[in-house]
Amino acid sequence: MPLDPESLALLQQLAQSGAQPFHRMTPETAREFLAGLRPAYGEGPAMRQVENVTLGDEDQAFQLRLLIPEGAVRGVIVHCHGGGWVTMSVDDFDTFGRLLASKTNCAVVLVDYRLAPEHPYPAALEDCWDALLWTEKERVRITGNEDAPLIISGDSAGGNLAAVIAQRSVRLKGPQLSLQVLVYPVTQSKLDGPTYLNPEYQLLLSREDMAWFWDHYQPDKTLRSQPECSPLSAADFSGLPPAVVVTAEYDVLRDEGEAYAQAMRKAGVAVTERCFSSQMHVFFTMVNVLSASAEGIDFVSGQINARLSGISD
Repeated sequence: MPLDPESLALLQQLAQSGAQPFHRMTPETAREFLAGLRPAYGEGPAMRQVENVTLGDEDQAFQLRLLIPEGAVRGVIVHCHGGGWVTMSVDDFDTFGRLLASKTNCAVVLVDYRLAPEHPYPAALEDCWDALLWTEKERVRITGNEDAPLIISGDSAGGNLAAVIAQRSVRLKGPQLSLQVLVYPVTQSKLDGPTYLNPEYQLLLSREDMAWFWDHYQPDKTLRSQPECSPLSAADFSGLPPAVVVTAEYDVLRDEGEAYAQAMRKAGVAVTERCFSSQMHVFFTMVNVLSASAEGIDFVSGQINARLSGISD
């Protein structure tokens, strides 16, 4: 199917504004560019409680934003945001987080992990891991239930972090996760697959952009194939929590998202997978900008609600 008209219009609008591809920007200008899009996302639903928490000390400090919706809280979702490990913050994902909390009746923890290149691998990963450990420790305070389900989620580079966290939690016998939600995740560092090489998919995220992001996040190319950088290279996928994997048709990351879903499925992991036709990378979190974002969030929320209902039955 052709690219969604709304996505095409957005790309044309950005081109007319003079926006450059990420790989032609500095990290600072890329962050400024993406921060400039925040007003378009609007404001999400009101929360019963919003709490900003600082973890870590001095140069290793980072923040979490805890969003607690009205009513009984069914579980907690720890979300690792996208942005190539280099850009974006919880402020860019506040509206998204509020929507997710409201639609699932779950508290949402947005992780404002440290960014590369100032803080390269494994800073973002360790921050997300510490955020999960903090959430487990605070689960009773947040939900009133010591058995409330914990869910890890992430989009793009955040999907990479979420996938690695899920693997680590199994390997280290860490917090038990009820579900992992991976939205067009980065699962490997090779840039030579069919979707990477397809000219039609070089849109808001291109092959050159991903090379730029990887160079900032893990400068040592010889280490990128390790499972905690590239979760698709793990030796064993068994025992992972059930997964929801979302991909986009016009996305250079589609192949590796689908490959990761297949690897988990072969290992006996329950996987629900959906490729959103006509959509490009970032559609999912373009709240109030692309209508497909609402469809994507509704799909994921429905999967989370079904999982939570199954646990409580």
